[in-house]
This record gives sequence, C-alpha cells and structure tokens, in this order.
Amino acid sequence: METISKEMMKGNIDTILLALLKDKDLYGYELTKYVRFKTQNQYEMKEATLYLSLKRLEKKGLVTSYWGDEKGAGGRRKYYQLTKQGELEILRKKKEWTLMNNIMQLCFEGVDN
Repeated sequence: METISKEMMKGNIDTILLALLKDKDLYGYELTKYVRFKTQNQYEMKEATLYLSLKRLEKKGLVTSYWGDEKGAGGRRKYYQLTKQGELEILRKKKEWTLMNNIMQLCFEGVDN
C-alpha cells in the first residue's frame, strides 16, 4: 500500500474529522474506526492524534462535545458533534480542496508514473 507523508497528513487531520462529523455525532474510539472505514483502510488515525485534534477543534468552536447516557459496561462516552461554525468551515475547506486538486491536476499534466 502506498503511503502519504506525515507532514501532508498533519495539515489535513482537522479537515478529515470535520468532514466525518458532518455525517453523525461520534465518540472517540468510534471516530477512529470510522476514519479507517471511510478511507477504505488507507489511513489509520492514532488516538493521541485524534484527541489533540478534537481538543483544537473544540477550542476553535468548530466542534462541541457531550456525554452520552450509556449504561453498559464500557462506561459513558464523550460524543463530538459539528457546530454551525464547523459546518461552514467544512464547506469552505471542500471548496479549497477542489481548487487545490484542480491546480495539482494541471501541474501534473504530462508527468508519467
């Protein structure tokens, strides 16, 4: 499997999480599994990376959290959800990515594998 440099991924982790939280509210471990599922096992996010990013997104007001009311053996879970500001940010990021993709496609014209 091909890999992407850590530096390239580092700049996009927040965007990945915002995009996935657009689908539904998720708790931490569930979010790591969802990242793997949505990326077809091409990217596995470490828990430390996940929680640092979620904390940063919460501080920026793009994500909020709440405690679930689970009664099972696993204990209570902290769920994360997109705020209205987060929804606007992910739309902005999607436009930015579309533009960046177009630019890169133009630059890579004529480059063979």
